[in-house]
Amino acid sequence: MNHLHKAVFLDRDGVINKDNEYYTFKTDQVIINDGVVDALKLFSDNGFLLFIITNQSGVAKKMYSLQDVYNVHDYMQRLFNKEGVVITGFYFCPHHPDVSKCLCRKPDSLLIEKAAARYQINISESYFIGDRERDIQAGEKAGLKSFLIQSNESILPIAKQICSK
Repeated sequence: MNHLHKAVFLDRDGVINKDNEYYTFKTDQVIINDGVVDALKLFSDNGFLLFIITNQSGVAKKMYSLQDVYNVHDYMQRLFNKEGVVITGFYFCPHHPDVSKCLCRKPDSLLIEKAAARYQINISESYFIGDRERDIQAGEKAGLKSFLIQSNESILPIAKQICSK
């Protein structure tokens, strides 16, 4: 029988990095929020796989490219790797309802479901942390226990709460 993993799914802009009310699509715009590295280490040390689930509608709006998104995610992975943290997967929706239709944009849960299937995630032991109502809706739709934070708030208290269970 395959072992199921527990995971934490996190929104990107406003949770992992500072959301400055503008699209983050260049590596020099990435500012990791306070508490994120410590929270991710705590999750990793407690056996959680880590996933970033993000809407990147600037691609559909032609404000930046898919490559820009990949570059930011590669940059984030390198930053976290230096701290001993591995993000198992980055999943993003490049669509926007004004431009294109899709099933992957939060509040839909397709990206979470894809990651959960690919990495054999035990949904009942997994969580979503987001800073928008659509993040929470996506997490709950996928069956995850979900936490809503203020944009750019430290996720360390939530990590401590989750890991103390």
